[in-house]
Amino acid sequence: MKTSRITLILTWLLLLGTHATAKDYFITAAGMVDTVAGRYLESPAVLISGNRVVAVGKQGNIEPPAGAERIDLGAATMLPGLMDMHVHLGSADKSIPFLEAKLQSVPRRTVNAVRNARRTLLAGFTSARDLGSAGVTVMAVRDGINAGDIVGPRLWVSGPALSITGGHCDNNFFPPELEVKGEGVADGPWQARTRVREIIKLGANTIKLCATGGVFSRGTTVGAQQYSLEEMQAIVDEAHRRDLVVAAHAHGTEGIKAAIEAGVDSVEHASILDAEATRMARKRGTVLSMDIYNTDYTQAMGKANGIPEENLRKDAEVAEVQRESFRQAVKAGVKMVFGSDAAIFPHGDNAGQFAVMVTYGMTEMQALQAATINAAALMKQEDLGAIAPGMLADIIAVPGNPLEDIQVTESVNFVMKDGVIYKAPH
Repeated sequence: MKTSRITLILTWLLLLGTHATAKDYFITAAGMVDTVAGRYLESPAVLISGNRVVAVGKQGNIEPPAGAERIDLGAATMLPGLMDMHVHLGSADKSIPFLEAKLQSVPRRTVNAVRNARRTLLAGFTSARDLGSAGVTVMAVRDGINAGDIVGPRLWVSGPALSITGGHCDNNFFPPELEVKGEGVADGPWQARTRVREIIKLGANTIKLCATGGVFSRGTTVGAQQYSLEEMQAIVDEAHRRDLVVAAHAHGTEGIKAAIEAGVDSVEHASILDAEATRMARKRGTVLSMDIYNTDYTQAMGKANGIPEENLRKDAEVAEVQRESFRQAVKAGVKMVFGSDAAIFPHGDNAGQFAVMVTYGMTEMQALQAATINAAALMKQEDLGAIAPGMLADIIAVPGNPLEDIQVTESVNFVMKDGVIYKAPH
């Protein structure tokens, strides 16, 4: 039995092309969440070589190779690295008033993104999807992370979100004589196709469109549809030609249905669902990414942060409706991922959403799966979302069992991404 385990380890090392100098880790803990099987494993042991998991077993049944560094996480529980499918890393610190933050330059927003990327990773989110940023701001940060120049999660970045003129994702906060226009504005199917091509040329590796009005825009109605079905179909078709995942910002019911019919991969917010929209999402396999946590921060701190009354009102109007839509979607068995819309609240506090997801209908395991295997499936990443042989070595640890108390995810004390340790218990 011991010989077969050694053979398995050596086979994985050969398949992965691991160099002799690759770092090996042998990690043990009180428990581990198996997100694929949906169960809690006691006394696990995980062997890492390079940036891959090569073996997982019970302590005592698996032995590390000579030279492997042993890490005992004690009473902690190991989890796969978490994945937040809706963030805005270029956002200003919350100490800067809402309207003043809109005056920040692209270089300043890049600095923000560097800071926020680090906060996100150290909070246990080893992967994230940035859905709306100025120019190449977050694309540059993504590339810097990949090059090892800066610290942050694995990123999928949309760059400028596509919008109709005057809609959510255009910029309506400045006087009309200044002729300020959102970078992603494109009207009509062919102009929309062209803008998708241009954004991909900038370096986008995911695409976002704004199908309805929104909470934090000026002069838009949250539930009103913006892009027509034909425009959305053109955007989706163009993005899918390049094998990119498409996200649609959509609060209102008709906009949600149109986005689903157009073939988007995920609907963001999905605030005002009816039975038909829920059935459509389930039938077509459309994923819902619903940010049901951030309203708590907005209503508590929004006025102090200088958020205009219009935006506070829209947030209050949609908050409980969205949470009940979330409950409805969970009950109906719609595919769902974790998407927090970090930027509305401070980056690094992303895990605060887990407790709200559980309050509104998910089991603790479902909430964790939304941020792991479900998110990995949405982004077509077969080697993320679980701790298993062959998977990328994205592993975090929390002080306790998250299946008994989901709020322990807010106190991550160990973070490994791609086999590199970024945070460890003191």
